[in-house]
Amino acid sequence: MLSADALRPDHFVIASVASVSARLRSLRLGRQLHEHFVVSPYSGDDVVKSSLVDMYCKCGFPDDARKLFDSMGAKNSVVWTALVSGYASNGRGEEALQLFRSMPGRNLFAWTALISGLVMTGESVGAVELFVEMRRDDIRIDDAFVLSIVIGGAGQAVACDILSAREVFEGITFRAVISWTTMVVGEAQHGRAEEALALYDRMVLAGAKPNKVTFVGLIYACSHAGLVQKGRQLFESMKNEYGITPGLQHYTCYLDLLSRSGHLLEAEELMATMPYEPDEATWGALLSACKKYKDAEMCIRIADKLLELWPKDSSTYILLSNVYAVNGKWDSVAKVRKCTIGLEIRKEPVYSWIEAGREFRLFHAGEVPLDVREEIMGFLEEMVLEMRKRGYVPDTSSVMHDLEENEKEHHLFLHSERLAVAFGLIKSPPGSVIRVVKNLRVCVDCHTVMKLISEITHRKIVVRDSSFHHFECGKCSCSEFW
Repeated sequence: MLSADALRPDHFVIASVASVSARLRSLRLGRQLHEHFVVSPYSGDDVVKSSLVDMYCKCGFPDDARKLFDSMGAKNSVVWTALVSGYASNGRGEEALQLFRSMPGRNLFAWTALISGLVMTGESVGAVELFVEMRRDDIRIDDAFVLSIVIGGAGQAVACDILSAREVFEGITFRAVISWTTMVVGEAQHGRAEEALALYDRMVLAGAKPNKVTFVGLIYACSHAGLVQKGRQLFESMKNEYGITPGLQHYTCYLDLLSRSGHLLEAEELMATMPYEPDEATWGALLSACKKYKDAEMCIRIADKLLELWPKDSSTYILLSNVYAVNGKWDSVAKVRKCTIGLEIRKEPVYSWIEAGREFRLFHAGEVPLDVREEIMGFLEEMVLEMRKRGYVPDTSSVMHDLEENEKEHHLFLHSERLAVAFGLIKSPPGSVIRVVKNLRVCVDCHTVMKLISEITHRKIVVRDSSFHHFECGKCSCSEFW
C-alpha cells in the first residue's frame, strides 16, 4: 500500500498493523509504524494511539505507552485497561494500581486485566484488599475471576500467600468444581493436609462432584503428611464411588505416599502392577525414599533401572552417589563421580532467590555477595550461637564429600537457602513474611535451622522447594514429610 501512489493507508489500516505488531511483540515494526503515523494526516487519531499504547505495553515498554496515553484527548476503557495491564504484566505493580485507581468506570474487564498481570509476574499484592475494592465497584465476584487470584495465591513462586487465597475463596458465593479443586490443590501444595481434607469434605457436602484433579491434590496432601490410610481410602473412593480411572499422576502421588512413609516394597510392587509405564518422576520418587530410609540394596536396584532408561539424568547419579556417601563407601562415590565426568553429565547449580522490599537477590551455595557478606555472615554466626543454646547439633549427613566434621559444618553454613533467609531478615521490614524459592530440595539440616530461626526471630519464613514449607514458632507445616 505504501508503494502504491493511489493507495494511502488510513487510520484503520495503521491501527490494524499496530495490533499485529503487538501480537508479534515486534517493537521494531511498532516503532516504524509509530514514525509513519506521526507524519501522516491521522497523527491525532485516538484509535491509532490506543493501538500503539497496547503495542508498547505488550513489547515491554509501558513508559512509551504512557507518553502516548497522556497525549490522547478522550480515553475509553479499552486504552485505560491496556495501560494498566501493561504496567502490571511488566512488573510495575504499584504504578498499575495507582493508574487503575484513577480510572473512571472500572469494569470486570479492567479488573481481570489488572489481576492477571499482577499474578503473572508474581507481584505481592493484597488479594483481599483488591477484593474489597471490587465489591465497592459493584463487580460480580464470579468463579473465573476468583480462580486467577487463588492460583496467584497458591501457585506462584513468590506471591505464595495461601491465607489470602483462602480468604478470597471464602468470599465466593457460588463455587464451581474448579474453584473447590484449585483451593484443595493449593492447600495441599502448602503442606496443609488437614485443611485440604476438610475442604474436600465441605465440597462433597455442598454437592460438588470432585474430579480427577481434585484427587491428585488430595493424595498429594496425604503424601506430604504421612497419612497412608487416608490416602488408600481416597485412592479406592476415586475408583469405586466416583468412577474415575486413576491416571499416571494419581499412581505417582500414591507411590510417593507409600515411599515417603517407608512402605518401599509395596510401592515397588504397585509400580510393577500398575497399568502405566512408570515415568522418570515415579522412579525418582522411589529412589529418593530408598535414600531416606537407607535401603542401599534397593536404591542401587532402582538406580540401575533409572540409568538404563535415562542414562544422562544427573539426578540419578547424584542420588546414587549420596547413598554411597551416607553408607561411607567413598570409593564407590568416586567411581560414580568419575562416570558422570566421562559422560559429560553436569550437576544442576543449587540456588535460592528472594525478594526483600523491592530488591531481588539470587544466592548460590557457598557464595556470599561481597556487598552483603559482612552482614550475612555476622547474622548467621549469631544465629548459630542462639541455636546451640537450644540444643542444635548440625546434621552433616547431607554433605556428600569426604571431609572433616568441621569442614562439613562450614559447608552447611553456606547453603543457598540460609544465605537468602539471612538477607531477607536483614533487609525486610520487621514482622514481614520472608519468602524464599529454592530450585532443589531443602536439606535436613537447613530444615531444622529454618525452624529454629523462625523461633528465635519470631518471624514467619516460607520456603518453596518441590513443595511449600511454612516455618513459624519453631515448627514447619510439612510435619517432617517432604
